[in-house]
Amino acid sequence: MERQTRQRQAIREALHHAGRPLSPAEIFALAKPKARGLGMATVYRSIKALVESGEAVAVEVAGEAARYESAGKHHHHHFHCRSCKKMYEVEGCPEDIEGLVPAGFVLEDHEVVLYGRCAACSK
Repeated sequence: MERQTRQRQAIREALHHAGRPLSPAEIFALAKPKARGLGMATVYRSIKALVESGEAVAVEVAGEAARYESAGKHHHHHFHCRSCKKMYEVEGCPEDIEGLVPAGFVLEDHEVVLYGRCAACSK
């Protein structure tokens, strides 16, 4: 049975309110003001527990550490800023993605990641 701690609740709230995938360091920075005594080891343990319980999911980007977001969101994709390394949610989905599937193949899922510079970094 999972313990309900102030630190774990602060981490849940950080993931929920961010509206984008967060790195463990970003989760720590957002949760620390609400959870006195929070340390990075607790952040990593909590992330692991939240992923195992299905409350959070990992967002993978090749060559980078995983980021995490709340589970249960509607289908969406991501934008990865190459300057600040932050990830953002992208609404919508490319039309006719199934048309890209080779004949005889069965599409089960897909993930689209756009790369570039976010609004703040492109100024």
